Amino acid sequence: MVMRNLDLREWTQTEEPVALSVKERDRLKVLLASIEPATGTSDAYYLTPGSTIGALEIGDLSVAIEPKLPIGRVLYLASYAMGLDFQEERFDFVRQPTLVEALVPALTRAARRAFARGLLHGYRTEEDALHTVRGRIRVADQIRRRFGGPLPVEVRYDDFTDDVLANRLVKAAADRLGKLRIRSAQSRLDLAWVAATLDNVSLVEFPSNAVPEVKFDRLNEHYREVVTLARLILRHTSIESGRGKVRANGFLMDMNVVFQEFVTRALREELKLSESAFPSDKRLLPLHLDDNRKVRLKPDLSWWDGPTCTFVGDAKYKRVQHAHVPNADLYQLLAYTTALDLPGGLLIYAEGEADDVVHRVRHAGKQLEVTTLDLSGSIDSLQAEIGKLAERVRAFRRSTLELRRAA
Repeated sequence: MVMRNLDLREWTQTEEPVALSVKERDRLKVLLASIEPATGTSDAYYLTPGSTIGALEIGDLSVAIEPKLPIGRVLYLASYAMGLDFQEERFDFVRQPTLVEALVPALTRAARRAFARGLLHGYRTEEDALHTVRGRIRVADQIRRRFGGPLPVEVRYDDFTDDVLANRLVKAAADRLGKLRIRSAQSRLDLAWVAATLDNVSLVEFPSNAVPEVKFDRLNEHYREVVTLARLILRHTSIESGRGKVRANGFLMDMNVVFQEFVTRALREELKLSESAFPSDKRLLPLHLDDNRKVRLKPDLSWWDGPTCTFVGDAKYKRVQHAHVPNADLYQLLAYTTALDLPGGLLIYAEGEADDVVHRVRHAGKQLEVTTLDLSGSIDSLQAEIGKLAERVRAFRRSTLELRRAA
């Protein structure tokens, strides 16, 4: 089958219309920001990607969506959001044409560093019927299944094996990448090496919305980088849409989610707070705007002193027109500050998508501030900006505490 290649760029409309079948058009509708029919045609369209980047294969159509940011920076943000202080200069991303092509050397080189100390092993409890006694005899199962017969013996034992979760995650990630259209022959060989090294490890299908975490300690810390990259790969292999999940043969990353998770973790670490004090929106206890608890609220950023919230904010990567913040975003932030009885809140956009501004809400006494975070500079400058953001968060919290003490 001859593949057709379609190269797109985040938030950039194609210069020429693209011919698509009905199946291709309908599948891309859940992925792109807009698909506009070209005048005078019935099967050609102008395509505009949104904030979802990566690669997708639909039959013989191979779609690649290039990010606005450098590929190394995208992987830095995504892996940092998952708990890894990823060093983008460790990999040569310049020669990698797509995000997927960059992920292969990132994963395989991390695997070589981790496996250099030998494959990680651990104890796993097994239940089996054997002709020799190993571990403990399961007496109840022996009577029920063997009717008191001596052999085989129903036993339970701990097996020291390399078929552990960390290795399963790495093998599953390499398998996912191997099913994509990888152009580099060396990359395909590297993925085959990972599969061969983990030959005795079970190949498990992990759902993208339920990829398990690995707890790290001094015995498995050397696996942190490769496991984090593996989990990143496994998390981003489906399309989320309002019509439900659509499984796709590709790697797709929503930069809205990446930006939100990055800002949340970066601020939490800069403020030196626990996850319970500065939770992600997924771990936040239910909040409601109304007394009847019908209108659910889910802010991206919040600081809690036990049951009391002292700061609230949102992180927005999405594109806005003419550098003006959409009213809906301000209304959302106002709802947060009202429901949580706070004097104000903070909206954080990616640099270039909005201007810094302060809105004082009439008759409400609320102050809604909008600021930006530049993702394109050096890592040092990005960390410095996170430090400045953290100071603004502390200032909001101080204002909240002062007002409550004065009340």
